[in-house]
Amino acid sequence: MKEIMETVYIADDEANIREGLKYIVDWKEMGFTICGEAGNGEDALRDILELKPSLVLIDMRMPKLYGLEVIEQAKAQGFTGTFVILSGYSDFKYAQAAMKFGVQYYLTKPMDEEELEKVVMEVYDTIQAERQKKSDNEFFRRKSKKEIFQDILKDEVDYGLLNLKELKLDAEVYQVVLYENFQIGELELPYQFADMFMVADSGTNSFEHFVVKGKNVLLLKGNFAIEKFQRFLKHYESAPQKGSPLDTLFLAYGKAVADIRELKTSYEQAVLLLGRRFFCEKGQHVLGYAELPSLEQELGVLDISQVEGYCTKLTDFLQTFNRRKVNETLQELENYLYHVDTDISSVRLFVTDLYLQVKEMMNHRYNAVTLPFDSNQDCIAFINEQHYLYEITDYFAEQFEEVMNSIGNSSRDSVLDDILYYIEHNYHTNIKLEGIAALFGYNSSYLGKIFNKTVGESFNSYVDQVRIKHAIELLVENKHKVYEIAELVGYKNVDYFHKKFKKYVGESPAEYRKKMDLQEE
Repeated sequence: MKEIMETVYIADDEANIREGLKYIVDWKEMGFTICGEAGNGEDALRDILELKPSLVLIDMRMPKLYGLEVIEQAKAQGFTGTFVILSGYSDFKYAQAAMKFGVQYYLTKPMDEEELEKVVMEVYDTIQAERQKKSDNEFFRRKSKKEIFQDILKDEVDYGLLNLKELKLDAEVYQVVLYENFQIGELELPYQFADMFMVADSGTNSFEHFVVKGKNVLLLKGNFAIEKFQRFLKHYESAPQKGSPLDTLFLAYGKAVADIRELKTSYEQAVLLLGRRFFCEKGQHVLGYAELPSLEQELGVLDISQVEGYCTKLTDFLQTFNRRKVNETLQELENYLYHVDTDISSVRLFVTDLYLQVKEMMNHRYNAVTLPFDSNQDCIAFINEQHYLYEITDYFAEQFEEVMNSIGNSSRDSVLDDILYYIEHNYHTNIKLEGIAALFGYNSSYLGKIFNKTVGESFNSYVDQVRIKHAIELLVENKHKVYEIAELVGYKNVDYFHKKFKKYVGESPAEYRKKMDLQEE
């Protein structure tokens, strides 16, 4: 039995002939399965156009439509399968007429088994040869396009000889997108962004997917594709939903260019951005060309002497317990390292040297106190294991907070009291942990940890409960509508207010107000 199965359809007005054709040869052994049959021309034409069989055995003389009419109409409507004519000797003139529609096979009744087998085998081999040729052509066409695309990226192509339309690379605008696993170090992708994009592409042939130097490259062609990509990017503005396909991917994209000769620039920008993931913020899934340091000016050179300056600042601020300045200095450090032209390993060495110098200077000045710095070995190991710069500066902030506490400053509790007081008087504003941290001179990551540890719940949960407490007071006063109360206590979205109120109170605002009215009666 053949490995690849084709389909055969039988059309003859005599039922006994149709039945005989089913068993006269071993269809499966020759690579065919019977997909249908008909006793008149109209049914045969309908089935042929719907089932699209590879091979049709058709009688010339049938009710409603002659076989020749079926062949003519099927071909006119795009049918590409093979017809084999079944006819008596007296009908040979019809077979001759069918030849002009590309019919090559003619068998006479009664059917000769060997002759039928010979024709069927020849048809099967022809079909498979055509399929292979088509597959080979597509393979070489794709291979050629990939090679040409790589030559374009290397600027090693003769554009005068390049037929962009034939290669389907012609467009009014182009843009390059690179993507990889969001989990750094994980090479296998749980989802292919190209596959996700294909679903939204709707067959417009507006993008190409290549793998270049181990990197997944998505080439966007035309305004439709670029606008579609911009809509995809909106999913990243507030971070994609956890566990969703988009949450597993990291994207980097270059600028859109109007000439394919500029495609190299878009690609190189995307490559550069992919190499700068180290400077991303927490949870950041995408980097665009606008986030590159100025392309018109050269990046600065990493100056190792800057370590001493940062060390002096940090030790001064640590000794004066100036958390705000410590935080600002760490942010300044991040900004400086972002704008230097160097590899990530040199950045790691820079921050490692800074930490060790701060540690040495503080230990020297407070030699009577055992300061809670990590060991040099643990510090170096931690810095080298982190994938992002913010993880390192958060670590510095936590270490420096412990150092300030150990040399005599016990202001953490009082600062938290001030923060709670601030929340109580500002709950109606768009209050966020990051803003509070900057206001009180804290690193937001560390403040979140000590807030949770000291207060016993997260910052956001505490703010929600303060807001709900004041919302209850306003509901009891019964002077405002529910949507007005939502806004008065800091919720811009009334549905979100309903959700939070029910979470902490157990019922909706309207139900609570109604219950209070009933109790008063």
